[in-house]
Amino acid sequence: MRRRSRTGVSRGSVVAAGVVAGRLAALGAALGAAGLQAQEIVDLPAEDRPLSPDLELVYRLGSASAGEEWEEFTSISGVAFDGASNLYLLDGTQTSADVRIVVVDAAAGFVSSFGRAGDGPGEFRAATQLVVWEDGQVLVEDMMHAGYHVFSPAGEFERMVRESGGGLGFAMARRPNLRPERTGARTLVGRSRRTIQRVDMSSEEVEDRVLVEPWDPRGEESREGWVGDFDDLLAALPEEWGFEPEVRFDALPSGGVAFSDSSAWAIKLTDASGEIVRILRRPIRPLPVTDELKQVERERRTEEARGRTVNQRGGPPPPQVLAMLDDLRAAQVEAVENMRFFPEVPVIAAVRTAWDGTLWVQRSTEPGSDEPGPIDVIAPDGRYLGTLQTGTASLPDMPDAFGPDGLVAFIGADNFDVPVITVWRLPPAIRLESARPPPAR
Repeated sequence: MRRRSRTGVSRGSVVAAGVVAGRLAALGAALGAAGLQAQEIVDLPAEDRPLSPDLELVYRLGSASAGEEWEEFTSISGVAFDGASNLYLLDGTQTSADVRIVVVDAAAGFVSSFGRAGDGPGEFRAATQLVVWEDGQVLVEDMMHAGYHVFSPAGEFERMVRESGGGLGFAMARRPNLRPERTGARTLVGRSRRTIQRVDMSSEEVEDRVLVEPWDPRGEESREGWVGDFDDLLAALPEEWGFEPEVRFDALPSGGVAFSDSSAWAIKLTDASGEIVRILRRPIRPLPVTDELKQVERERRTEEARGRTVNQRGGPPPPQVLAMLDDLRAAQVEAVENMRFFPEVPVIAAVRTAWDGTLWVQRSTEPGSDEPGPIDVIAPDGRYLGTLQTGTASLPDMPDAFGPDGLVAFIGADNFDVPVITVWRLPPAIRLESARPPPAR
């Protein structure tokens, strides 16, 4: 099964007391002394407590030998569960003519298929992201529409939600990693640069507001935007930094969020208003950045910048758009060649939340490695349950989707590179369906 690579390093070494104190002092300065005093600090054990990834296989879909026509997938770019354990799959490349959404039930039975390529209502120009709320309502981000298609639980098109503002002659996806909130509202949690936002999709135009302002290691520099024409955009491209601690986040069932914004192992939990109420910490040392690691990262980012392309249904983009993209690509490559580096590789690679509120925190691995990092599992009340080793048949990596009743889904591929989706059930040791997050203090 093919999996995505991770960047970073995984270790279990303990930081010296003085180093821990220094990191906490910096954390307090970033949050503000007054805010830190009102927050609960939970120090988790330094040593890993191994958990057995003894997952139960529920069903498998796809592969070159699929028995049903509906199960012949082209390219799965998104999976998500609803509250009834139905699994939704976004099948087809962004601009392919056969793009669609497939729904299967808890027993892997075909339920429905809806959505298609086109320019009309409910038709995709470039489907880039799938979101499913608990009641089965579906949202599909469409990069070339600069908006979102909303479908009813029955798969019927309801409306288009548009992003405000214009573009550069072609629309661009602007809200990666949207997470649905399970509070009954038609809202999501997303990120704009380093700001975590609550995004309302209940009307015909996207409405958002700042929920959390995470720590920004580059200050005002990373907040600078651009206004004007394409030349202004090229002039306003930010300086490239290697190993910058990204904002990793997911929505909590309580309406708050869990997020990481530094190089250390530190997870901040908020209430529904965005106020930080709890900080979880493990004394795990980030890897120092060496000249060798800088070279590996620079080569990776250069290859990534040179390989960026834009396709559209019916043929390539217009010549003027291609020329703009070439100029943008050249500017990005030049920025990578002159990139600066943070002194440490961030410990945390991903933060996800299961339906019961359990946190899954994946640690990163050696830069350039294709091996996935281990996953620390934290109960809703902040207790460390243990660490799962990934890279196994039942737990190849961080799950691509979490569902009710302990379900998790993975996107993979067979030997012919045909998509395969496997659904597993978590064991009781890491499945706390009856648990609920404690009230904020």
